[in-house]
Amino acid sequence: MRLRLPTSVSEARECLAEGAIPVGGATLVWAAWQRDGFPEQAVSLRGVPEATVIGDGVLGGAVLLHQVDERVPELLRKAAKGVGTGAVRRAATVGGNIAGSALRDLLPAAIVLDARADVLTADGVYEVDLTEVQAKTPVLLALRWREPVKGAYVKVAGPAGGEVPTIAAAAVDTEGVLRVAVREGYAVSSGEVGADGGGLEELFAGALSGVSEAGRELVREQVAGVLGE
Repeated sequence: MRLRLPTSVSEARECLAEGAIPVGGATLVWAAWQRDGFPEQAVSLRGVPEATVIGDGVLGGAVLLHQVDERVPELLRKAAKGVGTGAVRRAATVGGNIAGSALRDLLPAAIVLDARADVLTADGVYEVDLTEVQAKTPVLLALRWREPVKGAYVKVAGPAGGEVPTIAAAAVDTEGVLRVAVREGYAVSSGEVGADGGGLEELFAGALSGVSEAGRELVREQVAGVLGE
């Protein structure tokens, strides 16, 4: 396998156009490649500045999870810190977690930050919402968001080898919008209400109707933390 390491967006586009398979830390694909065969060529964005930026409301897709630090909101840091083991976090990337993983631990945090995604294709860079990222699993170049007034994030670990841990996140922005998101199993549900949280129970009857009572209680706890209750 030939690993290509472009140093610009234009070079990365050329790699994709020539059939290179995107790869970050390969934590999600290495075992499958060993079993099924390696691609002829792969491409990593770790040399592309737009994919490795951290701070000022941007987080590059090629940033390793252990590199996510105080330059991003606390709830994103918590999300990154809670992924796998230290060895995994030193190899896995932001883009791999959000766009390439079925678990997507960072996704609830990104949703409540009202993040948008810059995605890379052979034709160019496009800004899309996170719904499209979930549906199409594109090459994530970077996340962009507005700084929240306050946010909260929790991951409740289950027994080893058991169910996927539940994640709940909440954040309020400068325009007075409170966003919440919860992951149960592999499903992520989300919604938004006014900054006082008064419409939360209505969300549970609508956009979050599939969330269990335990998941709803986690959401309530995060909202209470954001609102200082």
